[in-house]
Amino acid sequence: MTDTATPNEIRTIHVAHSPDSDDAFMFYALAENKIDTEGLTYVHELQDIETLNQRARRAELEVTAVSIHAYAYISEQYALLPHGASMGDQYGPRLVSRTPGTRADVKGKRIAIPGPLTSAYLALQLYEPDFEAVFTPFDEIEEAVISGAVDMGLLIHEGQLTYQDVGLHLVVDMGAWWFSETGLPLPLGGNVIRKDLGPDLLRKVSRTLRASIKYALDHRAPALAHAMQYARGLDPKKADEFVGMYVNDWTLDYGERGREAVRLFLKRGVDAGLITRPVTVEFAE
Repeated sequence: MTDTATPNEIRTIHVAHSPDSDDAFMFYALAENKIDTEGLTYVHELQDIETLNQRARRAELEVTAVSIHAYAYISEQYALLPHGASMGDQYGPRLVSRTPGTRADVKGKRIAIPGPLTSAYLALQLYEPDFEAVFTPFDEIEEAVISGAVDMGLLIHEGQLTYQDVGLHLVVDMGAWWFSETGLPLPLGGNVIRKDLGPDLLRKVSRTLRASIKYALDHRAPALAHAMQYARGLDPKKADEFVGMYVNDWTLDYGERGREAVRLFLKRGVDAGLITRPVTVEFAE
């Protein structure tokens, strides 16, 4: 997109997402030209979620996956698409340690965190604000805990299913804790679209991205085969389990409970002083 382009002139849309199996599953149909894109060309950019959060703060991308936490700081430029959510329905990021622990053990600990704008970080701060965050690439957190570089680690992506394989112990599942507090799923990630694309182009992109998610859910086997290249060592059964955790009915549409969860999660962050500005949650329709 150039500075002089109008929405009607835009024919190439940059779609950014994480290089992990659930996002790959979600965008399979788009990446493999399985659906009608209504004349638009989509260019995929794959980067870790914290990098995408920071790029969204600079409004660099037309469409991107972001952490719901990060949405608090980009809501003026972007709207949440009504589909594409990663919701933890009584499960979510997992805080792990080398030895068994409880909530009381979290206070004051050095904890490896996958990024300052991740929803995992905000959830852990709401659970226990008194700890030392050690920002660590998400795929290095398990090793940081094992080596003793940190006391605990907050796992996102596939690490949620593999921590026991390397001898680590669960301290708390953030999604289970959030559900016990609120009765709602934990909103972790979403897809956002830049508002300056204009309503017509926004609707066209939204239709295409929803169609990609629906196609993957309806053609699970080939979509999973595509996603396996990003599964980081998961066997097919665990990859299927992981994809099912984060690409499901919530992903097709937040629904009222999902939207309520987003608003409440960000409101709790604001009320606790963890988010430094009030947030108006806007869904692109």
